[in-house]
This record gives sequence, structure tokens and C-alpha cells, in this order.
Amino acid sequence: MTTPTDGRIRVVLVDDHGMFRAGVRAELGGRVEVVGEASTVPQAVSVITSLTPDVVLLDVHMPDGGGRAVLEAIRPTLPQVKFLALSVSDAADDVIGLIRAGARGYVTKTIAADELADAVRRVAEGDAVFSPRLAGFVLDAFTQRPETVVRDPELDLLTNREREVLRLLARGYAYKEIASELFISVKTVETHVSSVLRKLQMSNRYELSRWAVDRRLI
Repeated sequence: MTTPTDGRIRVVLVDDHGMFRAGVRAELGGRVEVVGEASTVPQAVSVITSLTPDVVLLDVHMPDGGGRAVLEAIRPTLPQVKFLALSVSDAADDVIGLIRAGARGYVTKTIAADELADAVRRVAEGDAVFSPRLAGFVLDAFTQRPETVVRDPELDLLTNREREVLRLLARGYAYKEIASELFISVKTVETHVSSVLRKLQMSNRYELSRWAVDRRLI
């Protein structure tokens, strides 16, 4: 990932309204570097893949699939890219859907410019950021009673080693890199991947990567 020499965070804007993108670009000013824009899901996937920004400011609703489609296309192959949803919608379903898909935060379009620049910075640093009212939705959706044990029957099928292999696979590691990381042979990696595919009834590594991202295994 390339970084500007002045240390500014590299951002891609994804929204189907050109005037809104222009407004965000102007409001953020010199606080970040807007390196690209997109108005559709295919454009967004192409621009993000090409530029590998630090943060993507992502609209939730677009005519051809919206923010979730962008997340699902990018996260398996570029997990290092952070996503901050920026939407007019404050509906709980939209918030939870984007967070489950892998967004690091969700703010509404009423946010002030200074607050948005700060949210971008915090997301780039790995924080989770939400508009105050929206944080409650996330807590309600993800907080379990302390005595409740959350079980995932599919995940329980995998051994610890298979989970390690799957986690690295979802991060985009090649078989040789996984073998080096875990101090095992490439053949053993292939055996583990085949076993995971069989247990989860999937056909390729891309399906596995999406499955792992959905469960936040990476």
C-alpha cells in the first residue's frame, strides 16, 4: 500500500451522487487524500482493488447492490482496507448489515466535517466508530448475556489447525506463504484446505474466504 509523503490517510469515496462526493471531498479538504471515487459497485471494486486505499467511505444504498456488495467483493482479497459507512439511513437493519459484512464503522450524512475527518482517522487506526445513536444498535445486536455460550456448529467442525489455515487463506496468503507461517509443508496446507472444503461443503477458496470474513475469523 502506498502512502502519501505527508502522511495523510488515503481515501476512496463510494456514492452514487456526484454532488455529494464533491461535497465530501471539499469538506475533508487537506485532512485526508481522496485518491479515487466510484458511483457503482463494479466501479468501486475496480477502484479499490487498483488503489488499495487506507479507508473507503461507503454509501449503503446504491442502485446496483450497495455497500454490502462492495464489502463482500473486497474483504476476502483485501482485508487490510478499512470501510466506514456514510449513509443517510440510520435504520438498524442497515447498520447491522454493514457491520456484519465487515465495515469498521457507520456514520450518518448529517455528521460535521471535523467529526467525519476524525472518524476516518480512527477507522484507519483500527477503531470502530459509530454515530452516537447507532452504537446502541450494534451493542444490542452483538452483546450476548455473559452466561450465554455462542456456538457456531459449522466452525465447531474444524480443528484448531484448520482454523489457522482458513484464517490465513482469508487474508489472501498463498499456500506457500501459509506453509511458511505455520511451519508445515505445502502438501499439508493443501490437505487442510481440502478437509475444510469438504466439511463446509464448499467448492473453492473464495467461498471459504467469504465464509471466514462473515465470521470475523481474520
